[in-house]
Amino acid sequence: MRIKMFAAFGTTLLLVALVLNLSAAPADEHSGTWKMNPAKSNYSPGPAPKSITVKIVSDADNMKLTSDGIDAAGKPTHVEYTAKYDGKDYPITGIPNADTIALERLDASTIRSTTKKGDQVVMTVTSVISKDGKTRTATFKGKNAEGLDVNNVVVYDKQ
Repeated sequence: MRIKMFAAFGTTLLLVALVLNLSAAPADEHSGTWKMNPAKSNYSPGPAPKSITVKIVSDADNMKLTSDGIDAAGKPTHVEYTAKYDGKDYPITGIPNADTIALERLDASTIRSTTKKGDQVVMTVTSVISKDGKTRTATFKGKNAEGLDVNNVVVYDKQ
């Protein structure tokens, strides 16, 4: 009788430990609040915005991104979208020359975002999380709302 009780207790303890281990698993690397580091960022063409704070909630399948900032002229900016990592187009708001975004997860720390206006690709952004998880580097390539070539590297620090 004691052996059966001990075995049942041991099995229960093992299951509880497994459940706690799964629930304590780290969130997706991209999740969190990220603040632009102007000293490490490069905007071409400039000028750079005064500030950007990006909030991301991400899991293996989806991302919700909200970005708030102040542009170079001192005006507030707000970008928002919710999309799956399936390469399909989803609505995006707050970007003058884009109305959809498509996401692809290239690996655990790298995401490629493609923004479009209608069927025309206007920007591709590759975002990479550093090995220590403290830095997010986003490389923007495409055209801005004025039709100028964009080659921005924006570095964000995790808050």
